[in-house]
Amino acid sequence: MAKAAKSSFRCTECGWTTLKWVGRCGDCGAWGTVEEAGAPAPGRALATRVSAPALPIAEIDVEAAQASPTGLDELDRVLGGGIVPGGVLLLAGEPGVGKSTLLLEVAALYADLGPVLYITGEESAGQVRLRAERLGALAPKLYLAAENSIGALVAHVDQIAPRLLIVDSVQTMMAPEASGTPGGTTQVREVAAALIQLAKSRNIATVLVGHVTKDGSIAGPRVLEHLVDVVLQFEGDRHSRLRLLRAVKNRYGPTDEIGCFELTDSGIIGLPDPSGLFLTRRNEPVPGTCVTVTLEGRRPLITEVQALVAPTALPQPRRATSGLDSARVAMVMAVLEKRANLRVGASDVYASTVGGVRLVEPSVDLALALALAGSHTDLALPSGMIAIGEVGLAGDVRVVSGIQRRLHEAQRLGFTRAIVPANTEEPVEGIETVSVEDLGEALRTALPERRR
Repeated sequence: MAKAAKSSFRCTECGWTTLKWVGRCGDCGAWGTVEEAGAPAPGRALATRVSAPALPIAEIDVEAAQASPTGLDELDRVLGGGIVPGGVLLLAGEPGVGKSTLLLEVAALYADLGPVLYITGEESAGQVRLRAERLGALAPKLYLAAENSIGALVAHVDQIAPRLLIVDSVQTMMAPEASGTPGGTTQVREVAAALIQLAKSRNIATVLVGHVTKDGSIAGPRVLEHLVDVVLQFEGDRHSRLRLLRAVKNRYGPTDEIGCFELTDSGIIGLPDPSGLFLTRRNEPVPGTCVTVTLEGRRPLITEVQALVAPTALPQPRRATSGLDSARVAMVMAVLEKRANLRVGASDVYASTVGGVRLVEPSVDLALALALAGSHTDLALPSGMIAIGEVGLAGDVRVVSGIQRRLHEAQRLGFTRAIVPANTEEPVEGIETVSVEDLGEALRTALPERRR
């Protein structure tokens, strides 16, 4: 057999050649100038064949890039109109939150427009079929396969030519040419790159399901979130029916929209008006409750804050919160003690929200303070009143964003009076606004019968 030709190395300064690489030229003594003969110079890229000629931007066809509605209005709201052909969407959420149920509903609705391929790597095809039967998602053009190999997935795509591809989940898929086990950093990166290239080259809308870590972040390499076009976060307490869908990243639409869903035994239902889930319907007002309006993205939601201040014989009173930030509750209690002379620190304090919603926005501070004060004094706020505002450590009530949008939502649901920070925008017709500068003024307005 003929011996393979040996490579040679040449000094770019003087032309001296050698059969092996060295750091210093043996002739001129220059460092770092010895390179392999015939190799391209650093910083230079060789021209290759182009996939498509470059065109003026005004002549680019945009018809193929128009979003197609999925059939779920709440999902289309978050996506900015629907799924874009060739776009890659990453849906992440905790186990059991309803990711597979949501995607199975989407697949059945989207199958009316063309073939849909659902690849499951975590369950068998029979298990997914039973869930689809329970949800009423047995669409004729919905194809189902249980695969873990990226090569087998491509073979299914060649056979079916789907308009929508769903992979559940990206951590269970395996690329044979990559090292490591499925779910590892190398495997997830290679699988994601292969699926993205497949989606872009064949103009297939693709949805990837992603796992999350203990702290709620998306599992796998961070590059996964950079490669995809849309990143959605599916949230919700497993003990509650409410599910929230947020857009963390969206190249085709806004990132401040939120979708609300209700998870039931028969499937998942979009909630265009979810405010009723966060209110308690009662005939007479009850001490320790206050209604506020929070903003989830650009969407106003009417929510009720409840507080219970009870005497205790324990040396260390209990503190329990549900749906509220415990540090925020402790801060509001300290402000009530110092600025309003309400001795709530020596009592057991329980604070929660209605419907399992989690409130972390500072605009909830004023409603929480009024609920705590009402429970402590055993006085109820008047019916039809809401409170919006952030409470500072000095006892001042600060302006929050989106006051007009919040007031319009409150007026739409029948509330007639609102306590808002001073120097807010123009009032909304149909609802009386009372501007307050500090917490003491807010307490005098909401609880005029409170003992001095």
